[in-house]
Amino acid sequence: MIRLDHLAVAAETLDEGVAAVEAALGVTLAGGGRHGHMGTHNRLLGLGDLYLEVIAVDPAAPAPAWPRWFDLDHFSGPPRLANWVARCDDLDAEIAASPAGVGAPVALSRGDLRWRMAVPADGRLPFGGGFPALIQWDGPHPADRLPDSGLRLTRLEIAHPEAGALRQALDGRIDEPRLVIVPGAFAMQASFDGPQGTRLLR
Repeated sequence: MIRLDHLAVAAETLDEGVAAVEAALGVTLAGGGRHGHMGTHNRLLGLGDLYLEVIAVDPAAPAPAWPRWFDLDHFSGPPRLANWVARCDDLDAEIAASPAGVGAPVALSRGDLRWRMAVPADGRLPFGGGFPALIQWDGPHPADRLPDSGLRLTRLEIAHPEAGALRQALDGRIDEPRLVIVPGAFAMQASFDGPQGTRLLR
């Protein structure tokens, strides 16, 4: 089984992504860090049982010799909710049960955080990002350390032209009532409840 771990907002620059998320949600993001292996950096937001990351290419880091995750090498336009990440206890088994192209396991770390993640060879996740990136944590989880924003995810809607096939790929693998898959051009939208009422992020 897999479960919702975090949401990823992609941006051309980290500052642009942070500003867009803070304006949309009415909160201040916490710190993040750099991913040397991927040449990216991020900022984070605690959402109780999960978290949100804003991620972008790190201009101060050398370009990796492989495609960056979340297809960031090809990202352009305004910051947007582009991917979701699902946690699992047996990454190898979940990769085997997933659509082709979900990726191979890569061991990563930052400080005392340790995780393995399925990274696609071309950086592009199945269903154009509609299928989740898979992650297995080994030790502390970022959500347990982040300041609580007071926001709680109430709905994660994924529109996709192959909605039926995407649902089938996830059938029996995730029990997440907040996840809704609908037909349409690919887009993601997250709804949150918090002290300032309902907030939307696209």
